[in-house]
Amino acid sequence: MTFTKIITISGKPGLFEILSQTKNSVIVKSLIEGKRFPITATHNVSLLENIAIYTYDEEIPLATIFKNIADKEQGKKAISHKESNKNVTNYFLEVLPNYDQERVYPSNIKKIIQWYNILVNADFDFSTLTLEVSTEEEE
Repeated sequence: MTFTKIITISGKPGLFEILSQTKNSVIVKSLIEGKRFPITATHNVSLLENIAIYTYDEEIPLATIFKNIADKEQGKKAISHKESNKNVTNYFLEVLPNYDQERVYPSNIKKIIQWYNILVNADFDFSTLTLEVSTEEEE
């Protein structure tokens, strides 16, 4: 499983891995349930690698944030996304100290933590994020 093939689908909970592509659809697998199903062009899809978080200086890619959380938690699960807004914002300050607190809402942080924990449960190898992030910067 590579980070470049992980997506989120609007209206569907969790994360999905792109498995293959057909003429009219893309076959994905839920990282929570393991079920496979097709999605079509009518679905609103976002690649996790295209998502970034605002800081006061720049936008930080989600892969970098996941790597920071994995380093902090030593590859284990983070706090629950159901914690209070105060707890998740304090936790996120430890992971990304200069995030823009006016443009990044607690609901965004909870979604990031939820996604991270889904990836941990799916046995995602966060050490691969270092390689992918560094090769993108070199190009």
